[in-house]
Amino acid sequence: MLFSACLASAEGMRPVHARRAMVATVHELASQTGADTMRAGGNAVDAAVAAGFALAVVHPAAGNLGGGGFLLLRLANGEVHFLDFREKAPAKASAGMYLDAKGNVIPQASQIGYRAVAVPGSVAGLVEAQRRWGKLALKQVMEPAIRLARDGFALRYADAHALRDELLAQFAESKRIFQRNGNYYEQGEIFRQPELARTLERIAQDPDDFYHGALARELAAAIQQGGGLISTDDLANYKVVERRAVRGTYRGYQVISAPPPSSGGVALLETLNILEGYDLHALGSRSAKSIHLTVESFRRAFFDRAEFMSDPDFTPVPVAQLIDKQFAARWRESIDPVRATPSDSLKRPKFEALDQLASTRAPMAVREGGNTTHLSVVDPQGNAVAMTTTLNDSFGSRVTVPGLGFLLNDEMDDFTVKPGVANLYGLIQSAANAIAPNKRPLSSMTPAIVLKDERLFLVLGSPGGATIISTVANIIMGVIDFGLDIQQAVNAPRFHQQWVPDELRLEKFGFSPDTLPLLSNGGYELKQTGYWGDAECIAVDPRTGDRLGASDGRNGGRAIGF
Repeated sequence: MLFSACLASAEGMRPVHARRAMVATVHELASQTGADTMRAGGNAVDAAVAAGFALAVVHPAAGNLGGGGFLLLRLANGEVHFLDFREKAPAKASAGMYLDAKGNVIPQASQIGYRAVAVPGSVAGLVEAQRRWGKLALKQVMEPAIRLARDGFALRYADAHALRDELLAQFAESKRIFQRNGNYYEQGEIFRQPELARTLERIAQDPDDFYHGALARELAAAIQQGGGLISTDDLANYKVVERRAVRGTYRGYQVISAPPPSSGGVALLETLNILEGYDLHALGSRSAKSIHLTVESFRRAFFDRAEFMSDPDFTPVPVAQLIDKQFAARWRESIDPVRATPSDSLKRPKFEALDQLASTRAPMAVREGGNTTHLSVVDPQGNAVAMTTTLNDSFGSRVTVPGLGFLLNDEMDDFTVKPGVANLYGLIQSAANAIAPNKRPLSSMTPAIVLKDERLFLVLGSPGGATIISTVANIIMGVIDFGLDIQQAVNAPRFHQQWVPDELRLEKFGFSPDTLPLLSNGGYELKQTGYWGDAECIAVDPRTGDRLGASDGRNGGRAIGF
C-alpha cells in the first residue's frame, strides 16, 4: 500500500486495536471525549452525543450546533433506529427565492449569508438520541464540550489554516471569533470560545430553550435582522423524525444505512447489488477492470438517484424497487464489459415497479456541499452508532450568531435553486428537490452498519457530498471483496463517478500508472484531484470481538479505544 505510506504515519497504517470500545472522529479531542464518556459509564449513544458536541467546538468547519444530520443506531439486542435531524426550509421559503427579477440565479445567494440558512436540527437530534437511548445525564455528556469551548484547545496546523477562510471575514462576528479580526491564529495557539461555552451551558441546562425559549428568540431575531427567514415558529415547529433504515445484503453480509431524504443508503445498496454479479476479488483491487465495473455501477445508481430521490414527506420515493436485486440484474445487463457507457446515452431498463413513476420525472443531478463530518462508535456492550452531521459547505453560511458563538448552515443550497438550469458546478438540478416550506433537502450522507452472521462487523461513514456514497461503497468492497483490513480500506485511493458530469474522478496518488491509460482507452474522461472524504470507521474482529478503529489520514483524525 504505497498510497498509505505517503498518506499516513506508521500509526495510520494499521487499525487501532481495543478490547472493549472504540470511537473514530476527525479530531483527537472529540474521539477522546467519546472514549472518556464510555469510561465514565456511558454507552455508544452517550459517547456519540458527547463527541458530536465536542466537534461543534474543535471542528467548526463542519461540526456544529447550527446544522443537521443523521444518526444510525444498532443496539446490542439487534434493534435498529434511524434519526433524521436534517435541516428544514423555513415556512417563508419559496421556489424562486434565489432568483432576480429576470428569473436568473443570484450568485452565492443560497450559499453565503443569513438567507442561505435552513432551520437547524443538530441540537434537537443529539438531545433526542441521548434522551431516548443514553444512560448519562445530558449535563454530564455535554461537560467536555463546554470545557473545550471555555478553556480552549491548541489548534492543529490544519485547524489554524482553515480559519483563514476569506468568506468568514465578510461577517463581523465570524471575523472576530475565528480570525481575531485579521490577527490570524497560528498552530499551537489556544483557541477559546466563551460565547459558545455559554450557549452550550444553556442547552445542557434546558435543551428545549434552543427551539422554544429565550435561545430560540435570540437566534430567530439575529437571523431576521441579517435578512434571513427563520422565525421562532420555524424553530418551535422543528421535529426530529425517526425513519426506517434501509437494509440489503452483499455477498451474505447485511448492510444497513440511511433512508430518504438521504440518497446515500439507497444508492449504496443499488451499487452493491449491481456489483454482486461480478467476481471483483478475482479482478484485484484498483485494477482497471474492477474500477470499470464499479464505476459503471456508480453511474447507474446515481442516474436513479437523480430521477427518484427527494424528501419522502413531499414526494414518494420507490425505495424497495430501487434496491431490488432483480432491478440490479437488469442494470447489470446494460454494462459493457470493457467500455464506458456515455452518461447521455444511459437508459433505465424496463422494470414494471418503476416504469409508471418514472414517466412523471426526468433524471437531473443535484449539487451538494461537501463539508460534513462523520463519527463511529462501538461500546463495550456492542451498541453501535454511525452519525454524520453537516453545515453543508465549509463553515456553512459563514454567519456566526452574535452573542451565541456558533456558525449557521447554508443548507438551502442543497435544494434546487432553479430546476433545469445548471448550477455553479455544472449540474442540472431536479424539480423533485425544489425549495418548499418545511421541506428537507436531498442528502448523500451515508452512515452505515454492516453485519456478518447477524453480528456487528463494520460501522462507517464519511463526508464529501456525492462522493460519500462511493467512499462508503469502496470501503465495504475493500474489506469484503479484497480482504483489506479496515485501515487499509480507508487508506486506499478513491475514485468516483456520479452520472453527471460524465467524468471519472480519481485521487492523484495511489493508482498504478498502467491503470489510467487502460481506463482512458476504455472511454473514460479522467479527472485527477486531491484527496477527498474523511472516513471514520470501526470494524469488529469476528473471532476475538476486538474493536478495530480506522481514522482517515487524509484529515488527521484519530480512533481512540480502550
